[in-house]
Amino acid sequence: MITSQRIRKAVIPAAGLGTRFLPATKAMPKEMLPVVDEPAIQYVVAEASQAGLDDILMITGQNKRSMEDHFDRAPVLEATLRDKGDSKKLEAIQHATNLGDLHYVRQGQALGLGHAVLCGKQHVGHEPFAVLLGDDLIDARDELLTTMMEAQERLGGSVIAVMEVPEESVSAYGVVDAGGHHREPGAQVVPVHRLVEKPPVEEAPSNLAIIGRYVLHPAVFSELERTPPGKGGEIQLTDALQAMAAKAPEEGGGVHAVIFRGRRYDTGDKLSYIKAVVTLAAEREDLGPELRPWLKEFAQSF
Repeated sequence: MITSQRIRKAVIPAAGLGTRFLPATKAMPKEMLPVVDEPAIQYVVAEASQAGLDDILMITGQNKRSMEDHFDRAPVLEATLRDKGDSKKLEAIQHATNLGDLHYVRQGQALGLGHAVLCGKQHVGHEPFAVLLGDDLIDARDELLTTMMEAQERLGGSVIAVMEVPEESVSAYGVVDAGGHHREPGAQVVPVHRLVEKPPVEEAPSNLAIIGRYVLHPAVFSELERTPPGKGGEIQLTDALQAMAAKAPEEGGGVHAVIFRGRRYDTGDKLSYIKAVVTLAAEREDLGPELRPWLKEFAQSF
């Protein structure tokens, strides 16, 4: 049985321009768009923290300073809230500050997800690490990241998260070939034989789409350095993982997938973002009792 190092570090690529949400993101990072009353990026950092990853590196770009400010201390605001006796809001802003030890590195050029991950090489060093994409929110009740970390520690290599999607949607994702293992009863962790980035529907090896959670062996950095740019001049993480899948275990090779069947919210798409806000608000104890009846009435008006 392969035993890997304990995973301590997370990398969160957050350098995108957020053009889908213009003009709202002209001067504000898309990661700071609120999902009810917390910015989307806080849900992702909280997920990493909940999984025991307290050393978190964000890969940022221009106009991202507000993210750093959000997770930093705000002494004046804290003192104001303390003087007002508003302990609930004080606790909320301090919670964001205490989620972990956050570091920041800038991605100088928008050269794709693979390049963004490569920007974390010096910080991560020679140990396995998690990658969490800020557009994908995983419900806190579904311990996807913990399951992935346990699989990596047990099996070695790299572990990715996948979901079954409608066949007509596969060309919007990276897709994996799991050799039919995902159809076995109770299958959750399956070996990956091939990864294809955004294939045509007729060429997709399955309907298992890669979502924004990875637990990677540090050998991925060397592979990314050798990976040539693909479409749009971007270095694709999927291409590097395809090469990793063919490597021997002693070289950090091998890729497995955790099939996720839980609750995922996509905040990178306008409609999905709205659905995420409504869903999470409707489930909250402070908002749900009034929001749910209103939603039913609103829906019936169409």
